[in-house]
Parts: sequence; structure tokens; C-alpha cells
Amino acid sequence: MKYEVVLTYTAKSHYRGLDARGRSLIKKGLKDHLTHEPIKLSRSRIKRLRELVHPEYRLRLDPYRVFYDVAGQTVVVLAIVPKERTAAWLEQYGVKTS
Repeated sequence: MKYEVVLTYTAKSHYRGLDARGRSLIKKGLKDHLTHEPIKLSRSRIKRLRELVHPEYRLRLDPYRVFYDVAGQTVVVLAIVPKERTAAWLEQYGVKTS
């Protein structure tokens, strides 16, 4: 089953801000991991975020983290964040469960 990957405006701006190597890494990672099995958890790549409603998942593509939600057959990429800014981004934009 194939999923459609959609980048939000914020994710697109993050993507455009990367160097060529970073854009290539992200593009390949989105294609390899999110178009076919975006909710298949793994020990290192895909993680369901606990205690958060939004974003639901994190994809690790060193040195970046891709935060996304899955709605039906659509993967909505919310942000592409460097590893060192992950905690700050989640604190600011993550929606915790009540």
C-alpha cells in the first residue's frame, strides 16, 4: 500500500534551507521510509512519540529528525529539524495528551 507524502509550508521551508547533501538525504529517506510503511515502528528509524498527540511520529535521518502525522493514506510532514534542536521544537510545537 502506497502513501502520499505531503510537506507542510513549514517543512518545505526547512527543506529549502538545507544544503544539497541534506536535501538528498531527506528526499531519499522520505521515499524509502514514508511512502510504504510510515507507521512501522523500528528501534532506530521510526518512533511513535509518547505523550504527544501531534506530531505522532518521528523519522530519524541523521543528523535530522522528520516529524509527521499519518491521516488515512496521507503522510503529513510537519517539520525537518536538526537533531540538536529537536527538544526545543517539540517543546514549542508538540501537543501533549491531556
